[in-house]
Amino acid sequence: MKIDKSGKLLPGASVSDAGARTNAAKRKDDSGNAASVDSTSVHLGAASAQLRVIESSMSSAPTVDAAKVAEIKQAISEGRFQVNPGMVADRLIQAVSDLISANVQKA
Repeated sequence: MKIDKSGKLLPGASVSDAGARTNAAKRKDDSGNAASVDSTSVHLGAASAQLRVIESSMSSAPTVDAAKVAEIKQAISEGRFQVNPGMVADRLIQAVSDLISANVQKA
């Protein structure tokens, strides 16, 4: 089982950013009068809205399955828990391989 929680949030613009951009868009012409610049409208689309919904639902989901943890704890305390070294090694090798592949793709 591979767990990856990067903690990165989806980018989003705040309401205060819009006001700052509007003020920055005003320019003064040679006579000192403020010249108004046409504003641009941006629509992010349905995919952006879906990503925000998914992000909010995932942020409220627990990152750890408490029932599974309790089950494993109980098995360890009773001496029933056995580690499969072959599976641990295979998954460790796969995790390292994934990290190497990710670093190669970035370069």
